[in-house]
Amino acid sequence: MNPSEKSAEHPSRPRPELLAPAGDWDCVRAAICNGADAVYFGLDCGFNARYRAKNFGLDDLDELMRTLRLHGVRGYMTMNTLAFPSEMPELVPVIQRVAAAGVDAVLVQDFGVARLVHTVCPDLPIHASTQMSLTSAETIRVAADLGIERVVLARELSIAEIRKIHDATDLPLEAFIHGALCVAYSGQCLTSESLGGRSANRGHCAQACRLPYELVCDGEDRDLGDVRYLLSPQDLAGYAAIPDMIDAGVMSLKIEGRLKTAEYVANITGHYRRAIDRAVQGESTELSEQTRQEMELSFSRGFAPGWLEGNDHKRLVPGLYSAKQGLAAGVVDEVRGDRIRLNLRCNVALGDGVSVQSKSDQGKFQGSRVYAIEQAGQSVRSARAGQVVWLAFGHGDLDYGAIDADDPVFKNDDPQLNRRLRQTYTGKQDDAGLSVDLAVHAASGRPLQLEARIGTAICEIVRSEKPLEKANKRPADVAMIREKLGRLGDTEFQLGNVKVEIQDQPMVPVSVLKSLRRDLVGRLRERLKAPPTRRIHSDAGVELLKPWHQPDTSLLTTLDATPDAPALAVLCRTLDQLHAAIEGGASLIYADFHQPKDYRDAVAAGRRHGVTVGLATVRMHKPGENALLNAVSKYQPDLILARNLAAIEHAGKVGVPCVADFSLNITNHRSAQWLCELGVDRLTASYDLNRDQLKDLVDSVPADRLEVVVHQHMPLFHMEHCVFCSVLSPGTNKTNCGRPCDRHVVQLRDRVGALHPLQADIACRNTLYNASPQSGAEVVADLIRRGVGWYRVELLDQDAENTRRVIRLYQDLLAGRVDGGNVWRTLQATNRVGVTRGTLEPKRNPLAIL
Repeated sequence: MNPSEKSAEHPSRPRPELLAPAGDWDCVRAAICNGADAVYFGLDCGFNARYRAKNFGLDDLDELMRTLRLHGVRGYMTMNTLAFPSEMPELVPVIQRVAAAGVDAVLVQDFGVARLVHTVCPDLPIHASTQMSLTSAETIRVAADLGIERVVLARELSIAEIRKIHDATDLPLEAFIHGALCVAYSGQCLTSESLGGRSANRGHCAQACRLPYELVCDGEDRDLGDVRYLLSPQDLAGYAAIPDMIDAGVMSLKIEGRLKTAEYVANITGHYRRAIDRAVQGESTELSEQTRQEMELSFSRGFAPGWLEGNDHKRLVPGLYSAKQGLAAGVVDEVRGDRIRLNLRCNVALGDGVSVQSKSDQGKFQGSRVYAIEQAGQSVRSARAGQVVWLAFGHGDLDYGAIDADDPVFKNDDPQLNRRLRQTYTGKQDDAGLSVDLAVHAASGRPLQLEARIGTAICEIVRSEKPLEKANKRPADVAMIREKLGRLGDTEFQLGNVKVEIQDQPMVPVSVLKSLRRDLVGRLRERLKAPPTRRIHSDAGVELLKPWHQPDTSLLTTLDATPDAPALAVLCRTLDQLHAAIEGGASLIYADFHQPKDYRDAVAAGRRHGVTVGLATVRMHKPGENALLNAVSKYQPDLILARNLAAIEHAGKVGVPCVADFSLNITNHRSAQWLCELGVDRLTASYDLNRDQLKDLVDSVPADRLEVVVHQHMPLFHMEHCVFCSVLSPGTNKTNCGRPCDRHVVQLRDRVGALHPLQADIACRNTLYNASPQSGAEVVADLIRRGVGWYRVELLDQDAENTRRVIRLYQDLLAGRVDGGNVWRTLQATNRVGVTRGTLEPKRNPLAIL
């Protein structure tokens, strides 16, 4: 369906934007021709999370934006990765180029990049990427200071939560409506980085969530049957929720698909275009079975409403598979030679792609195309659901010895459907779809005037060279003028509303009408091709590249950020660890407990022994969770370890000093400075920084503003999904799960046998930690020379004795009594800091572990 076919809006329901992915020109055409209002794309110069996808070059920008404007489609560019100080100079010319080309908005994750964009071109709209982790009105209110004009919400929000956010903020909201779901909060997944040296925050996600894991509960393997993919959600299919999404205040519905084909874009965009139009008219958005099957064939791990209806952990992650499945075609009844028999559950034709899942071979899939179909003893070209058939495949494509009765069979490709989808964007279209409203004034003795409007932004007026003469026989009439002006089939336009005013029976020659129509179309085309005029301040942008060396005294707050000697902070997750850390002489202790009631005891213990105690907030702040912030501050800690923007704002309101944690993703001096302007006393360097990049940050900011984590079990996945509830409880969410997290110690075993600890926080969100501790001990001496005063050790499940041992080693390191190599070898830790490969240098830098 073309944009021109969008129907009249329901009077009580506004029309949301339909936003589609566009990795190449075919995807752009597929999105345009199937009704997208906007597309999002990346550039191959980097700085976007679409690294593994196709991307456009800077030289494509002008033509791309002209094409989109000619079809009334907006174009948003992804600039949604973290940037290091040494990379930011490369961003200034990119921002200038993007702004000049007329890109409608840029999607940004990094606070510092947002500041740079807004400084270089204040007229270029900024959309906060979902990786910025804005999950509540409170976090949005803080981030709005960056000049953000739209927020892409986290996938983990329900419609009820979205409605609460909309009611409490003025910023427009965008939400995902279809596509793959990450099990971890976007911007908070460190799995690819920790396990493979590839940062998801830099566009290098390795999709470790799609791998199989085994559950170990209280030290024993738990048999989960066929459930093996414990962290792989089904795909989001939110078509039924469209009316509620609109009513909740979502103004843009986004289709995920950065790695998908043009056929996928055409398929999903077209179906959502029609569903949105029905919703706007007040009609049902439920899909027919045929439509659903067509969508599943383009790509599907199984469809579910994601988090839109709230948490249902079992529905979200059935755990049976992780890759594209397609349609359930049946189960194997019999294997005979090179053929299989089954009772079809969907239509199958020659050439269709089919896969068989072998239960006896750990659920592995093998696939081929259908080369022959036999039904009731007859060879046929196709068969329908409900028929019993024999299917034969390409010679040598399948190992029939690994196929058994009852093995599931899936149809995963339909060439006929793909051809039909390609025709939607490669064949000649009936019209190009951009509606033009005309006002015509024809009067004897005056020039003929045509006024054309596209929306409210574009207006062009043309007039005939000579006045119209009065007709002797056939004066102009409304029908004739409408008919001649409506012939726009070979242009980008179609006729919208036409208002004709005729006075004193003028004669209107057809040749004059045609000439004015051509002139008008030409002017409209030029207006649409031309990018908007924008202010560009490259010099101001260059100023932001300079290091933030001198602390602004106005930013200094109550927390002494400069100890006399390098000081050790210890993050504890149990009271036993906290008491051991006090005994071990830690300078600062952070409490990060599963039970908030234990915070009282933590603060009291610190007071008794004269040790500074800070309390950690949860990483994500959602609507209705201010009570969790109050639970931290009511015990009057010495400081708050803030893990989200709402926590920073709360610390300022209650007057408690604040340290920004790693989850705020500080990788450059401009994001660091912005947080300090918000009242943050000290900043935790992002885990996305490797040894050299960390030094780059240290050299760009006042070193006394930094705290560096030098020992930890890196948090891999931070999830709204609860594995405890999903597989250890008969319930579906925290209201009925029975809290197995309070009774069981759970680990997930990966394919190489590593046992990764799983824990739940006070908001029932799960974090999976790396089995192996990571130490940056070897870089500490260099950081001390650079002026960094605070170093942190993060404990996980250590007992009191091991807590004291770890603290003693790092205190000796800071005092210069042992070297870094001795520390990490003694603790059997991985010797590394962050990742080693960035978005901008994927081919030049080899993967290495520091």
